[in-house]
Amino acid sequence: MRTPKPGDPTTPFPVRPAAVRAGRTVIAVELSRTLVTSLVEDAVTAPSMRNAQPWRFVHRASSGTVELHGDPARAMPREDPEHRAVHLGCGAALFCLRVAAAHRGLRPEVRLLPDPSDPWHLADVSMQAAHHRTDALAALRPALRERHTSKSPFTKEPVPARVLEGLCGAAVLEGCRLVVQGAWHADAVLGLVRVAELFRAAGASAHAELAIRARAETSAGSAVAEPVPSITPGPRAYGGAVAVREVDPLRRLVGRAPARFGRNSRIALLGTAGDTPEEWLNAGQAMQRVLLQATLDGLSTSLVSQPLTRPELRCLTRDPVSATGYVHLAIRLGYGPRGRPTPRRDASEVLRFA
Repeated sequence: MRTPKPGDPTTPFPVRPAAVRAGRTVIAVELSRTLVTSLVEDAVTAPSMRNAQPWRFVHRASSGTVELHGDPARAMPREDPEHRAVHLGCGAALFCLRVAAAHRGLRPEVRLLPDPSDPWHLADVSMQAAHHRTDALAALRPALRERHTSKSPFTKEPVPARVLEGLCGAAVLEGCRLVVQGAWHADAVLGLVRVAELFRAAGASAHAELAIRARAETSAGSAVAEPVPSITPGPRAYGGAVAVREVDPLRRLVGRAPARFGRNSRIALLGTAGDTPEEWLNAGQAMQRVLLQATLDGLSTSLVSQPLTRPELRCLTRDPVSATGYVHLAIRLGYGPRGRPTPRRDASEVLRFA
């Protein structure tokens, strides 16, 4: 494919003069506000812990860069004191931004943690003219709005081995490792989930923090105003091995029928070799790539984060025979209801032009 030039009428975007970085020619494109807004609208479909949506975006017109920042106001210091979940959620949003760019014929160039003096400045993304189509990323775009967290039991239909292998390969593309657990370790992880829920139920201070972030409807057709959008609850779980988080265990949620959660899910652990903010961002990108691919494969998914928010349980989540150094996420995979959409902040609330 030929290299586009400034003023070329066949180029779909205005391009800037070529620059040379690391010995190669870089053709940056000029992004309109409308295009940047549409990219961010796709980015905010990403999942995040408690649906906190802890991200902010800044478009620098002078450089054509889209900056990704963590939002301290959306952090949860009791459940996420290291801001690991903030990085995972923002990493997922970053991957959605990459998918959105590829869908529009752009090639996103990402630089993680570009400003050592600002730990909340998580990434810079420059949009460049694509020398070839990035079909692998663009193909995931339909799943951005189809993917929803499932809080329902799954059926007994097994997930084919080839599908699981494809999901493991998706994680590798983002520099991470996805390991699908056998029955014995999956049961161990579910046991840690129950232990984590007991810890959480005993912590009154944690409930005060969750109450302002995860209020369900108080009555039919009536919702509580809140700083963070509500999490969509599923059925109330009873019996068996439960791998979904209760939204607010101290309150009775209206209109929720009980359901038994069996051992029909496959539990996959996503991890990295190290345990640094950069690797948390990579894990967030890998998580989203796996979730989107799973959606296209017809699977339902949810994230199992309870034991991973407690340091004393996180190390026990790791399979002792696995080569993964640190586990950041557990993903529940199976066939069943896809779940319902959860509210998202409008792009105008999270995007600033500078």
